[in-house]
Amino acid sequence: MTHIPVIDLFAGPGGLGEGFSVFTAQNENPVFDIALSIEKDPYAHSTLELRSFFRKFPKGKVPEEYYEYIRKKSLTRSPKVHQKLRSELFEKYPHEAQMAREEAWHAELGQNEELYEKIDSRIETIRRNSLTKCWGVIGGPPCQAYSVIGRSRNKGKCGYSAESDKRSYLYQQYLRIIARHEPDFFVMENVKGMLSAKLNGQSVFNQILDDLRRPRGKKKTSIQKYNGLEYEIYPLTADSSIPEKSSDFIVHAEQYGIPQTRHRVILLGIKRSFSEEKPIRLAHKPVVAVKDVLDDLPALRSGLSREKKINNTFNRWAETLWQIIDQDWLKNPHNRELADSIKEIIVSVFNNELDQGGEFVPFEKTEKKAFKYKDLSEWYMDERLKGACNHSSRSHMVSDLYRYLYAASFAEKEKRSPLLAEFPEELIPAHKNAGSGHFNDRFRVQLADKPSTTVTSHISKDGHYFIHYDPEQCRSLTVREAARLQTFPDNYFFEGSRTQQYIQVGNAVPPLLARQIAEIVHELIRRTLN
Repeated sequence: MTHIPVIDLFAGPGGLGEGFSVFTAQNENPVFDIALSIEKDPYAHSTLELRSFFRKFPKGKVPEEYYEYIRKKSLTRSPKVHQKLRSELFEKYPHEAQMAREEAWHAELGQNEELYEKIDSRIETIRRNSLTKCWGVIGGPPCQAYSVIGRSRNKGKCGYSAESDKRSYLYQQYLRIIARHEPDFFVMENVKGMLSAKLNGQSVFNQILDDLRRPRGKKKTSIQKYNGLEYEIYPLTADSSIPEKSSDFIVHAEQYGIPQTRHRVILLGIKRSFSEEKPIRLAHKPVVAVKDVLDDLPALRSGLSREKKINNTFNRWAETLWQIIDQDWLKNPHNRELADSIKEIIVSVFNNELDQGGEFVPFEKTEKKAFKYKDLSEWYMDERLKGACNHSSRSHMVSDLYRYLYAASFAEKEKRSPLLAEFPEELIPAHKNAGSGHFNDRFRVQLADKPSTTVTSHISKDGHYFIHYDPEQCRSLTVREAARLQTFPDNYFFEGSRTQQYIQVGNAVPPLLARQIAEIVHELIRRTLN
């Protein structure tokens, strides 16, 4: 079977496309080819294009200059220097660079007719290729208008209505491609909040299902059975194309080897005229915990916010932690065992000098702790990288530093993250809503022995919901750690500032989950064409 072309819409940094592109058949050859990916965010697009360049080389044959690019970028924060380094990399491999540019488009769907024409022309070229036996569309329209959190925030906006929010209708751009070009299959991903979202009093999800089943609408015909373009929409965790309830379309990622409790709606559409085969289901896998995928990364300390760089040293950080000893809540604790543990941690901090990491942190294989699962080691690791990229810690206020230390120490003892009401009174933020009960999980530790909570783009704003389980590091998660929880391979480099990197990671589909979806699609295609 020749490579199956795939169009990736609303691609983000490329998590869904990565999973499809790395899936191989029994002969170890790739099955799917990302023929076109479209993303509007300039930083996500930059990441997408760089990864496309990476994939243009056979496995294990990526040039050393790619790795040098990552290492050199860590030496400066200058955007001009970064652009120069990238240009030099692409100039050394102009053929692969050009293919990457042709694959990854920086464009916003739904903006103008000229863009429609370009996309339509490109897709027609792909689908009319004599080697194309079948092809598909993947992607997830932006979800802010559907998510529970997004809807909650929008309620507070003066004059806001979901009906006038253009993001509510972005899925129609996805639908337009399907209706016009008739892919043999498609995969759509979105937040589970879309199941309860309403527009004009009607269920958003039911409308989307109806539209996707008959992308060209319910045309009147004298023939009793509709004979236009139709798709069967399948859930990935149930047997029937007509599930008993809409929640059957929710995929719980932690049940499929993803170290994260990420729950998303995923729809698999199969064109009726292409196949009557039914897809297999996702196969359950052993639970993977946070520690299983983070423990081998270099340990880092947090920084001190509002400190000049010259003063933001390890000694200054450690001395600041030491000052917690004099606080009344630690001198006269409610929980003596926890207090003694915190004191021991503070003492041990001085014996292990840590730094804040960086865009590239060198470390050798001999320093790594072994992965619990061999297949995960093979998935994440790249020996040629010789380090960790996008692995720099944030700086925190001193008061938050103490809260992180307390929370991580509590979690280590109690095997759960503390509620805000369980913090010493001195550590509860002086915020008017702190006692309302609505922010009881304001400081959330990612427990070492369980999958993490959902990694979202909110991690870019603060780290309070993503505290590292190791109290000695006393910090929130780095971009690389968030990327590990999202199952991005270590050699997947995220462009842009650290804030922009967090946003990309939080919005992505876990590539390892996408790979399993690709396997389901391939198995159905194999049975159909054979």
